[in-house]
Amino acid sequence: MTDVDLEDISTRLADRFGAEAEGWLAGVPAFAERLAARWDFALGELFDSGASSVVFRCRWSDGTPAVLKLSPDGPLLTKQLEMLRVFAPSGRVPGVLAADADAGAMVLEEIRPGTEAENLPPSTLPGRWGELLAALHAVTPPEGWPWTLRGRFEESFDRIGRRVTEPAIAARIGPATWRRAIDRCERLLDTQAGVVLLHGDLHLGNVLDGGPRGLIAIDPKACVGDPCFDAVDYVVGGAGHEGVEARCQVVATACGLDGDRLYAWSRVVAPMFAISHLTYGGAEQALDEYLALAS
Repeated sequence: MTDVDLEDISTRLADRFGAEAEGWLAGVPAFAERLAARWDFALGELFDSGASSVVFRCRWSDGTPAVLKLSPDGPLLTKQLEMLRVFAPSGRVPGVLAADADAGAMVLEEIRPGTEAENLPPSTLPGRWGELLAALHAVTPPEGWPWTLRGRFEESFDRIGRRVTEPAIAARIGPATWRRAIDRCERLLDTQAGVVLLHGDLHLGNVLDGGPRGLIAIDPKACVGDPCFDAVDYVVGGAGHEGVEARCQVVATACGLDGDRLYAWSRVVAPMFAISHLTYGGAEQALDEYLALAS
């Protein structure tokens, strides 16, 4: 278990699941060993765990590098499995090697070399992002797919909007700014055309270099909606670098997207980026650009 801050994992899990997450985390090593015996894989080191799961490297019985993902939230894992399986025909998500959603466990192929998109040569990214979106968006949404971009934004505005009254945030983002983002979002949702099955959370940290396979998307939150949405986090990541407007033009061209709509979506999510920036820190230049976009 190298290069992993267990205290940090415990804090993130507690923020998401409450105090009982600490007890669950204490049982994780023994649980992982039982799964290794059950599924016949070699358990490796703990690494790169997020806000809702703990992840171990492992090696499948045929030598395939893999990752074991454990979560205290079985229904969440069930949803993640469903989304990985629906995108499987694209070849642009990790393959599922084993799963027990009731136990809160699944084994996925490990993406190699696995470099995060934000650490790849910037000049290569727009074209590679376009290829990724083309593959993902070519997947036909299953009939009756229950998750939509509208629902995703309703949840996000409700959850993140509770923070607008916090003093440090209220000093930079007022109720009028938040209301303006909601109104802009509604206008874009009401004018969606040619909707596709979106990854739904496609930021630079959720896209890995898969070598000859191209870029691989992890942790999908699949929903049906405007194809521009799967490029907006990448575009807004240009704040403090080449600038959001400049990146938007390049990405829209490379991905075959409507540049005006993509830029409009960047103005919707800008205050959310600003709140994250105010919480976790970062370059003031980027924050100024988020606030200007949100105005």
